[in-house]
Amino acid sequence: MTATPPIRILAVDDHPVLRDGIAAILAPQEDMELVGEASDGAEAVAAFRNLRPDVALMDIQMPVMDGLAAITAIRGEFRNARIIVLTTYEGDVQAVRALKAGAAAYLLKTSLRKELLDAIRAVHAGRRYVPAEIAQEIALHAGDDPLSARELAILQLVAQGRANKAIAWELSISEDTVKAHLKSVFAKLDVHDRTHAVTTALRRGIVAL
Repeated sequence: MTATPPIRILAVDDHPVLRDGIAAILAPQEDMELVGEASDGAEAVAAFRNLRPDVALMDIQMPVMDGLAAITAIRGEFRNARIIVLTTYEGDVQAVRALKAGAAAYLLKTSLRKELLDAIRAVHAGRRYVPAEIAQEIALHAGDDPLSARELAILQLVAQGRANKAIAWELSISEDTVKAHLKSVFAKLDVHDRTHAVTTALRRGIVAL
């Protein structure tokens, strides 16, 4: 009887300590093997191409090329690539972006060791894996009106501490236009002021600092 080969895994994260932690979790598992590591999205694409792992663990915030761009590139070249996002960002918007890019699972780095192993086995078997709390957030906001590109640009600048006048100058629009867009943003996010808009947008992964 032929033994089932182990699940071949690629770990992608710009923090060596995190990659070491993943290696330590995988080492005792007889059905898993860490076959490679990468420290940014560009390295991840090259490593996936060379190693053809069964499952890739992918961070989102990385230099050179971020995780979402790397997922899109890998899935564009390898349609059946199985990728698990492993991130600190628990926001529903970031999770939806990752899943739309082609990720099969979305896990937080604070997840229990068992959850990571369960997710790897589930994704390798062709299933999706999204923790209940993140799935609930996605469902809660599924019917929300999305922010327009202009609204996102303005909200990002607000998050960076820019005043309306500075935003208007940078985007070559009037202050009244900025105010009108912000009013729309507040309504869509169900908030009442700039501070609440920024904290909500950061928590949900709509914008990042």
